[in-house]
Amino acid sequence: MSMNNAPNVFSDPNANRFQVNIINEGHDDNETAQEDVGSDPPHYEETSFTDETQNRLRISYRPGKRELYDNFLQNAEKTEASLHPYDTHTKMYYLQTFGHNTMDPVPKIDYYRNTGSVSGNKLNRPSLLEIHEQLAKNIAVSTGSVERMANGESTAGEETAASKEEENKAGFVKFGWVKGVLVRCMLNIWGVMLFIRLSWIVGQAGIGLGVIIILLATMVTSITGLSTSAIATNGFVRGGGAYYLISRSLGPEFGGSIGLIFAFANAVAVAMYVVGFAETVVELLKESDTLIVDESNDIRIIGTITVVCLLGITAAGMEWEAKAQVILLIVLLVAIANFFIGTVIPTNTEKKARGFFNYQASIFAENFGPDFRSGEGFFSVFAIFFPAATGILAGANISGDLKDPQSAIPQGTMLAILITTIAYIAVAICAASCVVRDATGNINDTIVPGMSCNGSSACGLGYDFSRCASQPCDYGLMNNFQVMSMVSGFGPLITAGIFSATLSSALASLVSAPKVFQALCKDNVYKGLEFFAKGYGKNNEPIRGYVLTFVIAMAFILIAELNTIAPIISNFFLASYALINFSCFHASYAKSPGWRPAFRYYNMWVSLFGALLCCGVMFVINWWAALITYAIELFLYIYVTYKKPEVNWGSSTQALYFVNALDSALALTTVEDHVKNFRPQCITLTGAPMIRPALLDITHTFTKNNGLCICCEVFTGPRKLCVKEMNSGMEKKQAWLTKNKRKAFYAAVAADSFRDGVKSLLQASGLGRMKPNTLVIGFKKDWRSAPATQIENYVGIIHDAFDFELGVIIVRISQGFDISQVLQVQEELEKLEQERLALEATIKENDFEEGKRGICGFFKKASTLNISKHETKKESTINTMQSMHVGEFNQKLLEASTQFKKKQGKGTIDIWWLFDDGGLTILIPYILTIRKKWKNCKLRIFTGGKVNRIEEEKLVMASLLSKFRIKFADINIICDINIKPNKESWKFFEEMIEPYRLHESCKDITTAEKLKRETPWKITDAELEAFKEKSYRQVRLNELLQEHSRAANIIVLSLPVARKGAVSDYLYLAWLEILSKNLPPVLLVRGNHKNVLTFYS
Repeated sequence: MSMNNAPNVFSDPNANRFQVNIINEGHDDNETAQEDVGSDPPHYEETSFTDETQNRLRISYRPGKRELYDNFLQNAEKTEASLHPYDTHTKMYYLQTFGHNTMDPVPKIDYYRNTGSVSGNKLNRPSLLEIHEQLAKNIAVSTGSVERMANGESTAGEETAASKEEENKAGFVKFGWVKGVLVRCMLNIWGVMLFIRLSWIVGQAGIGLGVIIILLATMVTSITGLSTSAIATNGFVRGGGAYYLISRSLGPEFGGSIGLIFAFANAVAVAMYVVGFAETVVELLKESDTLIVDESNDIRIIGTITVVCLLGITAAGMEWEAKAQVILLIVLLVAIANFFIGTVIPTNTEKKARGFFNYQASIFAENFGPDFRSGEGFFSVFAIFFPAATGILAGANISGDLKDPQSAIPQGTMLAILITTIAYIAVAICAASCVVRDATGNINDTIVPGMSCNGSSACGLGYDFSRCASQPCDYGLMNNFQVMSMVSGFGPLITAGIFSATLSSALASLVSAPKVFQALCKDNVYKGLEFFAKGYGKNNEPIRGYVLTFVIAMAFILIAELNTIAPIISNFFLASYALINFSCFHASYAKSPGWRPAFRYYNMWVSLFGALLCCGVMFVINWWAALITYAIELFLYIYVTYKKPEVNWGSSTQALYFVNALDSALALTTVEDHVKNFRPQCITLTGAPMIRPALLDITHTFTKNNGLCICCEVFTGPRKLCVKEMNSGMEKKQAWLTKNKRKAFYAAVAADSFRDGVKSLLQASGLGRMKPNTLVIGFKKDWRSAPATQIENYVGIIHDAFDFELGVIIVRISQGFDISQVLQVQEELEKLEQERLALEATIKENDFEEGKRGICGFFKKASTLNISKHETKKESTINTMQSMHVGEFNQKLLEASTQFKKKQGKGTIDIWWLFDDGGLTILIPYILTIRKKWKNCKLRIFTGGKVNRIEEEKLVMASLLSKFRIKFADINIICDINIKPNKESWKFFEEMIEPYRLHESCKDITTAEKLKRETPWKITDAELEAFKEKSYRQVRLNELLQEHSRAANIIVLSLPVARKGAVSDYLYLAWLEILSKNLPPVLLVRGNHKNVLTFYS
């Protein structure tokens, strides 16, 4: 293959580094060399990453090769699963990056997309296996594509353009930061409070404290805005607003609880704003004496008509709603401008009598300080003003309808807070600089010469309002809520502004509630709410959510008494703000590498301060409403935590779990081990955990909530296949443990032999102090038929565990642990059942088509009959399979595999504590008795002793156990352990080991030596004689176990230790076999001869 043109990539000054060349695979070297000599140097084209119209895949080709390249593009299917970059049968081309052939892709955004992304198609980069393994030309790469064959050099522009074209076809409406965020936030923040309460607030608190109240409220919203901006710029933001930001940061528990509260608060807020509008209309009707029925019913009638009209606007689509918002903003801005213009228009006698004197320094000075009345104070006035500052999430709540939420939300939200704060401060200062606190409204209350005055600013301006101190007056900042209408240049414009403020806020809430609720339902955090997740039309409008919001709003409008519910709504909004601030703090504190917000103007401690400030403000506004909010949020949090929705959003909570676990593990390394804190930390050779569930269950019984349990599997064989199988099953097997509520880890290794793999696990498993100290294995039931290498590996593992100073527990049950055959049969039956159901569905579909097509169905009847026959055949096959596997489907094996899951009835745990191993033999059964399933079982202790010292031995053992604080039911001293077993038992043992004996004493020396070399694993006569007493003991122990412990629930027995190099593997397994045969479940336990029990406090 020619690489002669490769250097040109680097020599051409105009070439950029993303060059793609076609290399002809079909030509030999000579032909290629001649072609290179005679042809012009290749021309390279640049691939731009900036201009979307120019970033198509550009490939330069040699003269005369365009036809071949065109054929390649025409013949290649442009799907990710069908391209074969290596084809030995046709003229195929390799694509070249950085001057050489490679499958390595350059960085590209499409590799990082989520599946189903609306902004572009997800591409799969070549796997590490495809790049790392030796290249095979006949292997098809399953995830190839034209873009991928180009090594990622074509940018995402083509896919993005296609996506945008699709969006334009479908009619998606996306808003920029002005119309989508700025306008909405300004309209939602500017409410009725601006026109009818701000003057009263500045009258009570004065200009100085009034500005502080506004700035304090702004501080809460500004910090929340900064936190919102940070979260919104830390990745792509979808629809759902506050719910989406909180749930993706703190997880579904916090997000789900606050999402439901926030959606409900927005729905009820619609009723609040509509009733505010209706009350203003009713006041106008009252002035003109044109009430429809009475005040309360008129509010209900007008409110109902209004909310129906608003619902019509929102149902028409987001585009119409956005146009309505712009119109309402213009009206609002005109009304505010009208007020400022009115302050400089010279006042008249009537307005002076009502307290308006234009800008006066004396009025400013008089109104600068506070004058709290009627029991009001700083915090009560703040509580009345604060709802006027809310509404900063109006833009974020429609994040799914924004063109670029990451830039729109920070820009629009922060600018809206700035503009509205300036407007609030300006209106407050202007109103307090022009209007006195109290005025009578009587034009005759002027000062005449010689008349005494109280020294107020009004006196200096020629008016005497002193009687307001003794009797109520109707005008002035403290008494008249319509100060802005009086001051303005044209009063009806202020009324229009009130209408605009109420309707715009109602419209924003009517859009926000369904959008947030739809996002919540799509995530299926609350089961049963999927009905409201469905969207309609080009913008995926939540019509069902609109109807639900309409119903909630109507219910509260008809009640027409919102004074009680209003503080709760304010607290609901504040709870959302608090969690957004806490989300920003939490994500920063967790120090996850994934927390990389593009918005840099935030601080984690400022966000935490903002969260605490929001919580404080909640109690300032209304303490009982704050408690109700916390109670509802806690209930929803517990509910979502209990249900555990199957979502994984990479929340900061997960990151903090990791950080805390890491810190705890590191802190644990500085703590020295102490015998009082010893707990069994087990490495269990289960293989795949579902294959040997009983072994896992008994281990889990004494490690659950108490110690470490690692289920281990060793893969042996060709390394490539082993590693592939191991990697593909890791998550599945850990998931099985989690699903079956087994508090255990899964670990696997690939090794040349089983023993090597276990040796690696014994040395490398665990972390810091959380390292295994006990090996748990099942008894090798098939040792007599297994190859000698397996026996060597099995016994070698026990030796290795002792070498690494681990305790060993060998578990034996009569039926064995491996249920892989049962699982295989079950899997086959399930597959056959699925095929049967599929056939039934096919027949039903054919019957339906036959009835649908009338006479045409007659001609298809034959095929239907064939299917029926086939189905009958299948059913008979299933029945045959089921009957065939009745014997194989070993019911006893299944029952044995679940025996440790069942509650153990009243019985005994028999402990044969024959050798002191540090106490593990007694600790394991004690832990069993404190478990719920084993608590009805009593401990019986069996130990060796002398005939003439039985009572003394009992007292010694009882004293030892009482010092260890271990309760027991009985102590038995066995005096006849060392006598010979009966002849039948010994004969059985000899017959068992006969196939594995060498019998060298019956042969000449040469033959014996040869046999020893050929079969070193066999039991020699010398060995058998040397360990005859020990063999007697194992056989005799089985007789005693049969006599005393046959009815026990489980037997815990000291494990005999085989001295390395002295006891052969087969003799050792024969000991274990004879020791534990024909008994209830047996645990052969041997500690590492270090104390695991102590009687010191």
